[in-house]
Amino acid sequence: MNDRESTSNSNGSGGTGKRPALLLVNLGTPESTSTADVRAYLREFLSDRRVVEMPRPLWWLILNGVILPFRPRKSAAAYEKIWNHEAGESPLKTITRAQAEKLGRRLEGVARVDWAMRYGKPSIAGRLKALMEEGHERIVVFPLYPQYSATTTGTVADAVGDALKEMRHQPTIRFVPPYYDHPAHVAALADILRARMEALPWRPDRIIASYHGLPQSFIDKGDPYQRQCEETSRLLGEALGLPEDYLITTYQSRLGRAEWIKPYTAETMEQLARQGVKNLLVTTPAFAADCLETLEEIAIGGAEIFHAAGGENFATAACLNDSTPGMDMLEQIARRELSGWV
Repeated sequence: MNDRESTSNSNGSGGTGKRPALLLVNLGTPESTSTADVRAYLREFLSDRRVVEMPRPLWWLILNGVILPFRPRKSAAAYEKIWNHEAGESPLKTITRAQAEKLGRRLEGVARVDWAMRYGKPSIAGRLKALMEEGHERIVVFPLYPQYSATTTGTVADAVGDALKEMRHQPTIRFVPPYYDHPAHVAALADILRARMEALPWRPDRIIASYHGLPQSFIDKGDPYQRQCEETSRLLGEALGLPEDYLITTYQSRLGRAEWIKPYTAETMEQLARQGVKNLLVTTPAFAADCLETLEEIAIGGAEIFHAAGGENFATAACLNDSTPGMDMLEQIARRELSGWV
């Protein structure tokens, strides 16, 4: 399936040649759980100079000699645990498509809504080209990363720039800024977490807000990601009226032996259980849609870590996904960024 075919019905309305378009962008996903497809995805992702800042010759040797021969098989097994077999795709792709479809209906007659992945398919370049061919010469790019990092939002801007280099007739581009502290985002996170707490038959002793990690060196060089994560947690705690030490900010998905920003999620889960915490709830405010990192690493792996260390009850809160609170937030931000164009 090519880029055009995979998104041709993303909002149920064709291009008019006048309306602006809005392109939702998430991280990406393998095309299947086969080792070959996972290897291709990891190769593209880990070859990004913003994702791994290491001298290229050295990193080429590590990537091709150490990581790609072995990690894809392990990652493929992890994807298999959470794969949407009915749709034949990852949950991230299913959810991102649903977000685009629902937002498209909400913005009917206002903007053409489409979606893309930074790595894998449908590609940013392919969707930008298709939107231009439909006549949409004004495009708002909406990176679905609440907190800014050069490794996420920054790479989306890079990919858009690379696509524009190949276009003689370029569209006018706007980028949605990070929305980590946007009131609608905080309210949506609070709504989802509050509903999850009310549905549990037990009361959490602590709540962990787990964010994707970054090497500490990236923060030392000026990446604002950690500061923005901490602000999201602070605002979320305030919105729910939680005691200051009740919601704990941690970081997950560490890769390699270098120091990453702390505290680490897995270690914190284990420590809390050993300290007597019996009931733990985890939310993941850096992820706009449930994916491998939330469904496998946290919901499955996190539960195993917590229970093995003596914890009793473990639960996770869903990401905003295409929930009503999540869609309300996306619509509010989208309409703000489209202002002046509609």
